[in-house]
Amino acid sequence: MTDTTRARDTPRIVLYFAPLTLLIYLVAPEYLLDIPTSYMLKNQLHASAPQISMFRLLTAVPVYLAFVFGLVRDRWNPFGLRDRGLMLLFAPLTALIYGWMAFGHVSYTGLLLGMSVAMLAFRLVVAAYQGLIALVAQEALMTGRLSTLWNTASYLPIALAVYAAGFVSEHMTVRETFLAAAALTLLVAVFGLWKPPAVFNHTYDLPQARASGLLDDLKRLLRHRAIYPAVLINFLWYFTPGIGTPMQFYMTNHLHTSDALFADYMSLYTVSFVPTILLYGFLCTRIRQRTLLWCSALIGVPQMLPLLFAHTGQSALLMAVPMGMMGGMANAAFYDLAIRSCPSGLQGTFMMLIVALMALAFRGSDLLGSWIYASSPAHGFQYCVIAIVSVYALILPIIALVPKHVTATTDGQASAPA
Repeated sequence: MTDTTRARDTPRIVLYFAPLTLLIYLVAPEYLLDIPTSYMLKNQLHASAPQISMFRLLTAVPVYLAFVFGLVRDRWNPFGLRDRGLMLLFAPLTALIYGWMAFGHVSYTGLLLGMSVAMLAFRLVVAAYQGLIALVAQEALMTGRLSTLWNTASYLPIALAVYAAGFVSEHMTVRETFLAAAALTLLVAVFGLWKPPAVFNHTYDLPQARASGLLDDLKRLLRHRAIYPAVLINFLWYFTPGIGTPMQFYMTNHLHTSDALFADYMSLYTVSFVPTILLYGFLCTRIRQRTLLWCSALIGVPQMLPLLFAHTGQSALLMAVPMGMMGGMANAAFYDLAIRSCPSGLQGTFMMLIVALMALAFRGSDLLGSWIYASSPAHGFQYCVIAIVSVYALILPIIALVPKHVTATTDGQASAPA
């Protein structure tokens, strides 16, 4: 399929990936069940903030190893269906795990084991999705637009899941929660049956999809200079010691808000990314990616400073909007950079490495933030905010290290060879 044909098929490509992205990020265990399980631990098992942070850190171990699942995706062809076969196999398996959890005894160990296995099974579904969207984005010269689609269509269900978490915590039993998660997860398998020509015709035959032997691929990945700035930038962007558990405890214990209000805050913060993510999608076909990368980072570095002025639950809700909007373009720009930096034939491997490091950064920084928060009853949360802004500032010098050929074009233009 030629680039011209792919350009004409852009609406069909978007039509496939938009609902798939919405569904993947709605049912992913780390989003759908993150806050409900934290409330089970906090309210029913009376776990402390560090214990909940440790639970989140441990259950995300399969995400930290996502690089391995990406390698499996790039080399395994279940049922002869490639990415569709992975969806057909592992989405139902994840649903079965949720069913087992629905009828089990609620305990720290039981929740830890069940969530860990569910995360493990769903990694191959995510690997199939991430590898496929990155491959099609490179082949169709749509890295910026599909980055915009990924960010928009992933943040909206995350916001919905966070918003629903307060209702789930207060109105649904543990069994009802896991059975609902199982039913939603089964819907992913439906996409394994859909094969639109715009996405799948000759996709695995084009040069961007070609791999070689395992050792040669690993060597080629390590020698690909463009991956290192992309890895560091995305890692630092998601290293936010204060957004998760510390913010939850700060709002509920210090500001005396309800669990539902914290869920409202997280939902509003997340959905506020969307307007500026869409702005990036508009600008990326008109402005070179390098210019957008710098502008997005400069706007995003002070993103969390408004939290220093949140002294009530209502003021925290108000601060959520400008904070989200300041970070939206950076989310799209940094993911766009990751797709542009993928070596051929290793889209699943590299994008799952990016996902793994994002999760490790978020979970690890959540644990660090919990320790910082607990270190000072009066000022711990403010220290967390300062730590986040300091980490974000480290992104700026790394942008200068990005190879110029990677970011020299607008979306839709073929990149010059390195």
